[in-house]
Amino acid sequence: MNTIFEDYLTASLSLPFSGWDFSLLHDRWQQQEPTWDYPALARQRLAGVTRLLDQDTGGGELLASLVPLPPFTSATESYPPNIPVALSRLKPLGVYLISEYRDDALPIGDDSLDLVLNRHGSFSAPELRRILRPGGLFLTQQVGGKDNLRLNELLQDEISYPYADWTLENIVTQLQHAGLDILQAQECFPENIFRDIGAVVFYLRIISWQIPAFTVEKYRDRLFAIHEQIQRDSGLVTHSHRILVEALKPG
Repeated sequence: MNTIFEDYLTASLSLPFSGWDFSLLHDRWQQQEPTWDYPALARQRLAGVTRLLDQDTGGGELLASLVPLPPFTSATESYPPNIPVALSRLKPLGVYLISEYRDDALPIGDDSLDLVLNRHGSFSAPELRRILRPGGLFLTQQVGGKDNLRLNELLQDEISYPYADWTLENIVTQLQHAGLDILQAQECFPENIFRDIGAVVFYLRIISWQIPAFTVEKYRDRLFAIHEQIQRDSGLVTHSHRILVEALKPG
C-alpha cells in the first residue's frame, strides 16, 4: 500500500476533535445543506419565548449562534468531551447546562418550557409531552436511518447500521403517540463528497455508530480500495439523511 494512503491514515487518527465541529476538515468533506435552514427556523421560533431547552447541544455551537437567548435557557449534553466545551461557550451567555440526566427523566418541571430545540440529538417523546407547556413547540432535525449508507456498502459484507429504523414515519408516530400534534414533517438526502481517505477515516472515527467497532486495521484493505476510488474519481459521493419535524403540545 502506498505512502500517500498511509500518511492519510496516520494523520486522520491524530486529528483533534471537540464539541461537534468538523470545520477542521475544511474542503476535504463537503456537505450539501438540507433543503431547509434549521438555524433560521430555530431563530424564528424564539420570538416571544421565555423558557428554552436545547437538547444534546454538543459544544453549544448552534445555541450560541441564536443570541440573544430567552431569559431562561438551558441545554443538555452528556458526552464527556463536549461538556467543558459547552460550558465555556454557553455559561457566559447565561445558559444552564445539564450534564447528568436521562432522556426520559429530565430535571425539568412539568409544563414549563415554551420551546425545545433538538438538532441531531436523542429524545423521549413522552418526556417532551411532560416538560412542554400547552402550546409549546418541539423543533428537531434528526439524522435518519439511511445516513451515509454508501460507506456501509463499501466496508461491510452485510450492511449493519444500528439506527436503520430511525425513519420519518417512526419519529412522527412516537410523537403522535405521546400526544403531540405534528405541524410539519419532511426529509431530504443531501450529497456529501469525501475528497480523501483521511476524511473518511476521521468521519468513521467520530461517528462511531456508522460502522460499529470500526478500526483501520480491520478495514485496511477496503479502505485502500476506497482510497483508489477517490484518487480516480476525485472524491467519494455519499448522501446524508436528514429529517425535520415540528410538533406542538396541544392545550
